[in-house]
Amino acid sequence: QVTLVESGGGLVQAGGSLRLSCEVSGRTFSSLGWFRQAPGKEREFVAAINWIGGGAGYVDFVKGRFTISRDIAKNMLYLEMNSLKPEDTAVYYCAAGNYGIGLNSRQYDYWGQGTQVTVSS
Repeated sequence: QVTLVESGGGLVQAGGSLRLSCEVSGRTFSSLGWFRQAPGKEREFVAAINWIGGGAGYVDFVKGRFTISRDIAKNMLYLEMNSLKPEDTAVYYCAAGNYGIGLNSRQYDYWGQGTQVTVSS
């Protein structure tokens, strides 16, 4: 069975950093990504990466602050978040699929349960 488990969320002050992790088990995928959902808002794309080639894409509001990466040997996906802002507060989800690294959530067939990131002012 496919399982995606996020970890690394927590409470941090504005300007701080966190690294989120996602362990993928049960199957391999060509592309993995991160999404987030804040209270009262729709789920939104954050970043995605091609598993083998390592090519990555980011939404504008995280460019220069967040870095997506993976450890192929460990089946781990990461999101390094720097210069965090209060508006980054959300539940962050990792997702996996085989339809490229686009920003459409429908391109990802498997999802983790999420990890809470809270950024205080």
